[in-house]
Amino acid sequence: MNRWLQPRQIWALATKEFRDRLRNRWVLAVALVFTVFSLVITYFGSAAQGQIGPRSIELTIASLVSLVIYLIPMIALLLGFDAVVGERERGSLDLLLSLPITRLELLLGKYAGLAAALTLSTVAGFAVVAVLLYQRFNTAGLFHYLGFVLSSVLLGLAFLSLAMLLSVLAKDRARASGLAIGLWFLLVLVFDLALLGVLVATGGAFGGEGFAYLLLLNPADIFRVLNVFSLDDVRRLYGLASIVPPSLGNPWLMGAAMAGWIVAPLALASWRFRP
Repeated sequence: MNRWLQPRQIWALATKEFRDRLRNRWVLAVALVFTVFSLVITYFGSAAQGQIGPRSIELTIASLVSLVIYLIPMIALLLGFDAVVGERERGSLDLLLSLPITRLELLLGKYAGLAAALTLSTVAGFAVVAVLLYQRFNTAGLFHYLGFVLSSVLLGLAFLSLAMLLSVLAKDRARASGLAIGLWFLLVLVFDLALLGVLVATGGAFGGEGFAYLLLLNPADIFRVLNVFSLDDVRRLYGLASIVPPSLGNPWLMGAAMAGWIVAPLALASWRFRP
């Protein structure tokens, strides 16, 4: 029987998921990983130029972008790949759905709890670097850095949505984990190489300026363009202006595209969700 969503049911499931992650120290472990790696990159990223510590906020963010693109998608996928299929294998999914809760409420509750854990660990992991940048560049440096942290959270939420979709579609945890790893390789490693290969093979003639809009098909590339292309110094340093059109440097456009990557997989997962 159809009925309106019950926020209380969603909140109860989200709270349980979040507490489970706190109880097993998952949030603490991920926060420590981000803290250690971000501090190392911030302090020693300019060691090759004979300087210890951040040289500029732009170059610091550009260095941290690579860390985020590799780590956050993997963490988000591993966090959510068994959210539904794991319950199905343990036989608890039917028990949950026998309660006065809909499949959509179950999906949203689990997603919200996992998203809260991922967000907390990400923000906590980058907090120490925020203090360091504030001491070095005052409030001027924090504006871009806070935008970088926000976009990192959105990237994690996008891949968590994809993980929920895989968890709904997979028949067992083994297949879900394999799909999660395969999706990470495809979006983080293979996608850009494939685009670059096409550009090189065609001498840059394929697709014209519109070819760059294929980057919107990958949330990792949306994150990269949002943080790197919007920083003028880094854009000129890496020659990105000759590859990516200025329109893709619009943070509202890229933010909307990232929001689409959060909502669309969840909507598809809700449509395909079967006990």
